[in-house]
Amino acid sequence: VQLQASGGGLVQAGGSLRLSCAASGRTASMSRVGWFRQAPGKEREFVAAITWNGGYTYYANVVKGRFTISRDRANNTVYLLQMNSLKPEDTAVYYCGRHRGPLSTVAISTSYDFWGQGTQVTVSS
Repeated sequence: VQLQASGGGLVQAGGSLRLSCAASGRTASMSRVGWFRQAPGKEREFVAAITWNGGYTYYANVVKGRFTISRDRANNTVYLLQMNSLKPEDTAVYYCGRHRGPLSTVAISTSYDFWGQGTQVTVSS
């Protein structure tokens, strides 16, 4: 499985961005796709996850109500992260990954085995 993340950029506080994670290869082996982020000097942090068919979603409390994860209806191997009401503290490199493990581990980065290359999101105040 290969994952390609894109869509990052520079935005002012209160603005929006939409990230994309395109999966290729053995996508039939996908169970869940997750987004994490990592700011300089900090641990990789869970943001959101979705089942491969888009049926169930999971969010970190810090983004709940502002971010929405979904599967692209036009291309069902692309997973989207719509980020609204962005804050300077959302600034980080965002990564998408393939989750391999029980649902209880969806927020644990070590339960992901493939990662995209990361896309930088910068929110200015």
